[in-house]
Amino acid sequence: MSITIYHNPRCSKSRKTLDIIVESGIEPTIVQYLAAPPEAETISHLAALLGVPVVNLLRRGEAEFKDATDLPDFSDNEAFAAWIAAHPRVLERPIVVNDKTNEAVIGRPPEKVLEIIHK
Repeated sequence: MSITIYHNPRCSKSRKTLDIIVESGIEPTIVQYLAAPPEAETISHLAALLGVPVVNLLRRGEAEFKDATDLPDFSDNEAFAAWIAAHPRVLERPIVVNDKTNEAVIGRPPEKVLEIIHK
């Protein structure tokens, strides 16, 4: 099974989601997206796997979002993906992808990951 987690080790939900994956006997690919931000195309792909517009991957409580003066139009998925790529701290977390089934979930609550890791 091939699982990828877009992970922030400082986030308790992300750590718990990773624990659930590992406790299930899976060694996931861990993308620490703050250290290695995903490109805009990857962000668009994640949104498509989740079945949501790119703007739904936004953490609106982050200071980078609240203080932003350069936000694109929320309906422009391509521009918003590029903006998130340039400001990875605002990316929702954790995002977990089952690479075999091309399914993804946001691990909030962390147990949500169980929907895709046992397929």
